[in-house]
Amino acid sequence: MTSECFVYIQLPGSLEVVTAGRFRHEVLPDGVAMGLFVYGSRYLARPDAVPLDPFNLPLEPTEFETAKLNGMFGALRDVAPDFWGRRVIDRRYPDRDLTEFDYLVHGEPGRIGALSFGSDVEPPAPHAGGALPGFHDLAELRKAAELIEADEPVPEELQEMLVQGSSVGGARPKTVIREDGVTWLAKFPQRGDPWCNAAVEGGMLRLAARCGIRVPETRVEPVGQEKVLLVRRFDREPFEGGELRHRMVSALTVLGLDDGVTERSGWSYLAFADEIQRWSEDPSSDKRELFRRIVFSALISNTDDHPRNHAMLATGEDWRLSPAYDLTPSRSRSLEHRDLAMVAGALGRLASRENLLSEAPRFGLEVDDANGVIDEMKAVIQAHWCAEVLGADGTDEDCEAARGAFLYPGFEIERNSDVT
Repeated sequence: MTSECFVYIQLPGSLEVVTAGRFRHEVLPDGVAMGLFVYGSRYLARPDAVPLDPFNLPLEPTEFETAKLNGMFGALRDVAPDFWGRRVIDRRYPDRDLTEFDYLVHGEPGRIGALSFGSDVEPPAPHAGGALPGFHDLAELRKAAELIEADEPVPEELQEMLVQGSSVGGARPKTVIREDGVTWLAKFPQRGDPWCNAAVEGGMLRLAARCGIRVPETRVEPVGQEKVLLVRRFDREPFEGGELRHRMVSALTVLGLDDGVTERSGWSYLAFADEIQRWSEDPSSDKRELFRRIVFSALISNTDDHPRNHAMLATGEDWRLSPAYDLTPSRSRSLEHRDLAMVAGALGRLASRENLLSEAPRFGLEVDDANGVIDEMKAVIQAHWCAEVLGADGTDEDCEAARGAFLYPGFEIERNSDVT
């Protein structure tokens, strides 16, 4: 089976959307899926053309092929819906057996990055995919998300509203809204949350900013008796009556990995730091900030720090480490041993000072400087973590429920004194 579409891109610093190339997806008789992409000759001739991915899809007049990610190039798969978005789309089209290609080209205006897809050689007119809902729609959007979580019927008008934001990633119920020209990611409560997620995750983003980490603007909105976390989209920017869309690729794409279980041995902060060296316009600053993010995740027991929760962003022609996102503590119970999702040092994924210091030079830091960063961040987190949760409209009960995630004793245990 062969499916094909054109790939459009919104050019940097401009509202102009042009056709970048053509993508073909083939499922071979043995079940192996292949993806093929070629840039258009007119696009390659443009002086303002930029690559979808500077290393895996450089601006060259050749046909690129991949068998990874079910035949999806990373820069394209990053734009497609993930677990929650697929649930929403599946509910919208219950009688269709949707393929990877179907999820990719599903037309909606909330997808991340600067890419879009269609069957015509020329891009559609702006907003042809439909308008995004606004703040006033949050209560209805929350109701629709609850119905989908419960596998209950969803009224068609609510499905249509929710599907507009279905291409954002992750498993948590969410959607995209726009208010006064600004686009926000709305993250809803989820069944089984051990605390008010809006307050705790919002508090962690505020806390990360205190620790010298770049984060997006956030706000917490009440919806009935619940709270919704709004995170301003950093891949979107209001511009002259419209909106700029910035290119964005995940660390999974940067690392050249598939997302299967067998690929997780490649989940490595060390390798990501090495890739930042060649991707980033300012690799020294970005690697040092990445180190801070690792320390932060270790100190708040964030175990959701997988490669899809890190990204590179191009607001112009050049790439930088994106602002941090999806910073959430976990209910880890061990007081002696906690792991990150990615390898952080000579002791693997272990969330400990010793392990983080063991490879500090890979992030452009001397061990003494890295120790200073850890001490500084420990002090900030110790002094302010609960205050930031309360400042994000949390309660004392939320702080008490999350308390065990912070500064766990095993962070300071030395396992191998030769490592540092």
